[in-house]
Amino acid sequence: MLADEATQDRPGQQAVLDRLLDLVLIATLRSWFDRPGADAPAWFRAQGDPMVGPALRLIHDQPAHPWTVELLAREVGVARPTLARRFSQVMGQGPVAYLTGWRLALAADLLADPAATVTAVAHQVGYGTPYAFSTAFKRTYGVSPSSHTARLRAVGGG
Repeated sequence: MLADEATQDRPGQQAVLDRLLDLVLIATLRSWFDRPGADAPAWFRAQGDPMVGPALRLIHDQPAHPWTVELLAREVGVARPTLARRFSQVMGQGPVAYLTGWRLALAADLLADPAATVTAVAHQVGYGTPYAFSTAFKRTYGVSPSSHTARLRAVGGG
């Protein structure tokens, strides 16, 4: 199906190719990680956990939401200490640390868009101010969001 779609010039072709490539990638990762002895990343293994999986989906689906461990636990239907302990066991870090890393990884990708501004990205990933976002970004990536953007544009030619 992928080969057939790639050779045709039809309306919606790019959308179909994008979805097919997503499907192929997901199927490949599932097969790879489901192999005996595979060292699947924590986030993949955690998707099937009845407590951590729903919390991860909330974080991934709504990264800008002002999540706290208490709020995530309430949404998942467990006590705060229970979620915090289980999340740390499964993921190797607490929910807030994971949320911070997820937000900053999303931000790093969003900054590749030439139309993106630091302020807009900060708000999009849940930071109240560009200053707080820039501080967290620099602490994690070693460069400011502006420097990261400049580096991306230099590499990409944009």
